[in-house]
Amino acid sequence: MARGDRPALSAVRAGSREAVEAVWRREAPRVVGALARYTGDFSLAEDLAQDTLAEALVSWPRDGVPRDPTGWLLTVGRRRAIDTFRRRSALEERYAALAQEVVEVEDDLLWDPDRIEDDRLALVLIACHPVLSREASVALTLRVVGGLTSEEIAAAFLVPTATVQARITRAKKTLAAAQVPFEVPSVEERRQRLGTVLSVVYLIFTEGSAATSGTDWIRTDLAHEAVRLARVVARLFPDESEAQGLLALLELTASRFPARVDEHGEAVLLEQQDRRRWDRAAIRRGRAALAMAGSVGRGLGAYGLQAAIAECHAVAPSVDDTDWDRIVVLYEALARLAPSPVVELNRAVAISVAQGPAAALPLVDDLVASGTLTRSHLLPSVRGELLTRLGRVDEARTELARAVELCGNEREKELLRRKIRALDTSG
Repeated sequence: MARGDRPALSAVRAGSREAVEAVWRREAPRVVGALARYTGDFSLAEDLAQDTLAEALVSWPRDGVPRDPTGWLLTVGRRRAIDTFRRRSALEERYAALAQEVVEVEDDLLWDPDRIEDDRLALVLIACHPVLSREASVALTLRVVGGLTSEEIAAAFLVPTATVQARITRAKKTLAAAQVPFEVPSVEERRQRLGTVLSVVYLIFTEGSAATSGTDWIRTDLAHEAVRLARVVARLFPDESEAQGLLALLELTASRFPARVDEHGEAVLLEQQDRRRWDRAAIRRGRAALAMAGSVGRGLGAYGLQAAIAECHAVAPSVDDTDWDRIVVLYEALARLAPSPVVELNRAVAISVAQGPAAALPLVDDLVASGTLTRSHLLPSVRGELLTRLGRVDEARTELARAVELCGNEREKELLRRKIRALDTSG
């Protein structure tokens, strides 16, 4: 090979690796789900999927990206499953059955798109098995189905990364020890796991709508996958208010995605967004789901209340015309029903708009004193904004600089830096 060809070859290999990573981020849940149904073993399926990923990282840069990347991953994964069963002498009969399936036509269930989507939901339901703690279920599902890294999950829970990794490892071992089969549980079992399933879908969407790391302000693929899962869950549980409430919240929040970034991918704050770009179809779907949530059960739950807050924004023609007093009341109800530091912080933001920054600052100072959000950049970010509006520029600059240190998303860091530069200019 000529020396001049080497940079080009290097670029091709780099592009192939990026292709592997992009396909894996999008298709990992499908691959794991299909392999889990194929082998009947959740833990084995994830191991096989990781082996398949490793083979793609070697093969694609060398041989080129296949025309059907997902099909390639599924085929290699299935072959590795056969190799695994071949090595297990006690499962020779099972291996023979699997090997026979290899020569069958490729329209079997493994390749059925509808069944693959069902596999995603089955993954969530299995990861939310009652043998696991709620924390372990959520962490495992976010890792396997949501494709989040341990660092991203840790940021969502405001805990150390090592804690998340330990939870995921224990969860896999527990499922293996309990010999949990890969199958969609009964209707009654699904209902028992509903609360955890909703938490998982919510957290997947949260990471997608406000990425904790990386260079993208919004991870739309992740957020839209959460919306799809929420729609499936809502259809499965039409009489569950919180299933409908979560769907409403996700639809209404996602409706603002088209206006939340500019042409350069930079963040656009709510007051600066062009509301004509908001997805009106998503708003209609969200409001319909919210109405459904209010008509079943005995009132709105935590997701329903958040959806009602999102609706206030969705129907308002501008920030100034938003019903902030109603939003404050809704946050107060949410704080009583599902108290958390993040809810209190959001309530303080709403109060700052409805009643002024001086009314909100004591609430934020109480959160600082409690030490509950020390790992989150949100608290110093909000406090810096309030101090800016109160004219306490030096304190605001300190808080915003602290927020930059804690923030893991490059787009959000740049937004915070712009606020600091604005303070310097005004000073």
